[in-house]
Amino acid sequence: MKIAAIDIGTNSMRLLLADYVEGKFFNRQKYINTTRIGQNVDKEGIISDEAIERNVDALHEFANIARKYGCEKIFAMGTSALRDSKNKEYFLQKAFDKSGVLVEIISGDNEADLGFLGVVQEIDEDILVIDIGGGSTEFIVGNKAEGIKFTKSENVGALRMTEKFLTKDPIDSSEIEDATTYIEGTIMDTIEKISNFNISKVVGIGGTITSLSAIHQDLKVYDTHKIHKSVILDTDIEEILRNLKELTVKEKRNLNGLQPKRADIITAGALILNIIIKNLRIKDITVSEFDNLEGLICHKLKRMS
Repeated sequence: MKIAAIDIGTNSMRLLLADYVEGKFFNRQKYINTTRIGQNVDKEGIISDEAIERNVDALHEFANIARKYGCEKIFAMGTSALRDSKNKEYFLQKAFDKSGVLVEIISGDNEADLGFLGVVQEIDEDILVIDIGGGSTEFIVGNKAEGIKFTKSENVGALRMTEKFLTKDPIDSSEIEDATTYIEGTIMDTIEKISNFNISKVVGIGGTITSLSAIHQDLKVYDTHKIHKSVILDTDIEEILRNLKELTVKEKRNLNGLQPKRADIITAGALILNIIIKNLRIKDITVSEFDNLEGLICHKLKRMS
């Protein structure tokens, strides 16, 4: 069966095309469009007209790609920015009218569940999954056999923290200090709860973590096979963050492994990850290309069977 899943995230919209046979994925293809639906949502409380048009057009384009691929189903979800916006219903109607795709806004906990479900398609042991998005960060602890033991979504994301704190170019050290204080103050209760679990492996998903892996590997061309199951050490993340803090956005756009449209928010994403791993005393993190898109397909098809 050919299936498509679309994730309308705060920073980018992503599409997964796959053949799904007997509970396994084959011929996975992923597309990404940096649509920034969450631009200024934290400040204004609404999605701007420009962001609505960008995202409606992108969804229409993705739906057409899925239909040309021969997908029998197209599942779509909206996350942090859509959860927080006051004019979400207006967007959902416009999106459906143009694309014919019904977008479901999911809660932070559901987003975490789907991310975990996507990751455990390939991993059996007790793990912590970290998903740093544009608007929020999801923490999930569990394993394939027993399922999820703990989950929490926190409103610290790469785009949200950039807009709130990291406004200078290059970033000022006082901005980093303010952002660090805020992030730690927001997530420390969750960090303490996670510390009580006996975690054997930490897995990172989402654009921030895959980008950091690509930067670390100095990839001139993004390669899914080199990213998936790659490992980044705590010292690698610290060094990347140290370098990013010194660069202008223009200089970041020229970094190997980093999509130019992510250049302005990657420092905030790296900062969030660095704070998490330091406080949890994590030595390394495994990067997964399986994430909430795979999780959405598994979840939807299970409910339909």
